[in-house]
Amino acid sequence: MSNDISMLGRHTAFFTSPDEAKLEAFPNRTPGRPYVVRLETDEFSSLCPVTGQPDSCHMSITYSPADQCVETKSLKYYLASFRNYPAFNEQVVNRILDDLVAAVQPAWMKVEGRFGARGGIRLTCTAEHHPENRPL
Repeated sequence: MSNDISMLGRHTAFFTSPDEAKLEAFPNRTPGRPYVVRLETDEFSSLCPVTGQPDSCHMSITYSPADQCVETKSLKYYLASFRNYPAFNEQVVNRILDDLVAAVQPAWMKVEGRFGARGGIRLTCTAEHHPENRPL
């Protein structure tokens, strides 16, 4: 295990915004083998920046690791930090992709948020990093 992992196995307080949150990573133990990791939650929420009402969604993160893998407890706390964060749905999905790419530099990554219906319209936003490396 990497010395950079500080949250796993310890009591940690939730972050109040993604600006404070810390994504942690550990070395990919099989860097020569292409594989895909899929992480999902139905418990993601953020705030509408106009109305202040909560937006909930099914968040899905799929990636092919390069040298690093995202540590899931830090991801859980990072995602929870959006609960009081006012941002449009598209902005949230792209922010999560940017932050994860900065943390683990994956060969390929896709983040998809399927947000609950508002005014009868359901919004799904998908953002990709290195789509040319998308596994078949």
